[in-house]
Amino acid sequence: MAIPRLLVVDDDEDMCAMMVGWLQRNGFAVAGARDGAGVAQQMAAGRVDLILLDVMLGDESGLRICQQLRQEHDVPIIMVSALSADDNRMAGYRSGADDYIAKPFNPDLLVARVRAVLRRARRAASLAYRRQARVYRFAGWRFDTREASAHAPGGYEVALSTRERQLLQVFLANPEIPLSRDEIAEAMDVLGEGATDPAEGRAIDMLVGRLRSKIEDAPKDPVLIHTARGVGYVLACPVEVEA
Repeated sequence: MAIPRLLVVDDDEDMCAMMVGWLQRNGFAVAGARDGAGVAQQMAAGRVDLILLDVMLGDESGLRICQQLRQEHDVPIIMVSALSADDNRMAGYRSGADDYIAKPFNPDLLVARVRAVLRRARRAASLAYRRQARVYRFAGWRFDTREASAHAPGGYEVALSTRERQLLQVFLANPEIPLSRDEIAEAMDVLGEGATDPAEGRAIDMLVGRLRSKIEDAPKDPVLIHTARGVGYVLACPVEVEA
């Protein structure tokens, strides 16, 4: 699974460095920014999974930056501030923040709050993903996410386990795109809220083997799920989608 990428926004250089270092030591990929321009630059540069945003940024307002982010992004935001009164907290939530932490804080509490907000965001993404009922058609097969059923070209249903269905759905949502094992594991985690253990390096390989045994005519010489050398796996056929 991909390491969560966090963005710490604080104009206090020492505080920013402390938060970045502590979060990195706790397993996160972390970047820092000093102002709104830095936030925009980091958001444009790549994936950001959560933002820790100071309320007071010199001449800029963290609340205003939060409001602007909410107009374009769904990224979780935790406001960080020395202002701990209830009205300050409510202002943070009204601006679109997901959580609010008052300074000074226990660094371990900061990590716990970050992980809690990331878990909530992942569960929300999972529910939204599953609400997208679809029927996929590929190489004569029909896979219905609503009924969790897979029908072979001959019309008969093939029984798939929950994890096999999740794996197949990941491939069908990304046809003809090579996917790494980490990307597959992360996508399955969104579908099943912990269905895979990304720490098991061979887990995806074994699961792909089982799925091939169900949908390939010759599992040892697959024509649908190819091994992408040096990357992972790829569904090597076009897919039609019915919403």
